[in-house]
Amino acid sequence: MANSESIPLPDYVRPSEEEMKNRAAAFYTEMQKRRSVRLFSDRPIPQGVIQDCLRTAGTAPSGANMQPWHFVVVENPAIKREIRQAAEHVERKFYSRHATEELLNVLAPLGTDASKPFLETSPCLIAVFVQRYGLTAEGEKVRHYYPIESVAIATGLLIAAVHHAGLAALPYTPNQMGFLNKILKRPENERPMLILVVGYPAEDATVPNIHRKPFHEIATFL
Repeated sequence: MANSESIPLPDYVRPSEEEMKNRAAAFYTEMQKRRSVRLFSDRPIPQGVIQDCLRTAGTAPSGANMQPWHFVVVENPAIKREIRQAAEHVERKFYSRHATEELLNVLAPLGTDASKPFLETSPCLIAVFVQRYGLTAEGEKVRHYYPIESVAIATGLLIAAVHHAGLAALPYTPNQMGFLNKILKRPENERPMLILVVGYPAEDATVPNIHRKPFHEIATFL
């Protein structure tokens, strides 16, 4: 990954101030419509869309340019069913034994429980893995710097790309995710971060009536 050679910044064209303002406002207008969806159609996604969304994720900055991410796209119904069964198994234990009353009260307005039918209904699951360290061709460990932060940035770009393409998505984090390594046959140096459920929203899809924090609560200018 490392490369000491520097090249001129490619393809940058400075927009006018008016164009810059318009582009920033237009992107915000588009992204504020993004919602996490839990009811999906089984309609297939056009060929190439997910690939381009993942290419966008791969443009993310990363610590020392190690690019410590791996994305596993699951479209096979049998594998999706296996993931759902494993996820619901750990979720049932979590909701019945480990979830605090405070957490259950917070989750209640979102309508979440141990049942995860979207893991089968949606046409595409993207399992996002963090590579805790790299491996050379000889099997020697290579340190990765800020891997969690790097993969988090890449995942944000992936979610934005999926929305921009016209699809819905749900970032899903099972209480325990180790089963993903086994089912998807991923190596020990990778740790699952989340499952991004991707597809078209169902015709009868609904979302919780929630509100985002006002701007003055999320940003400070000094």
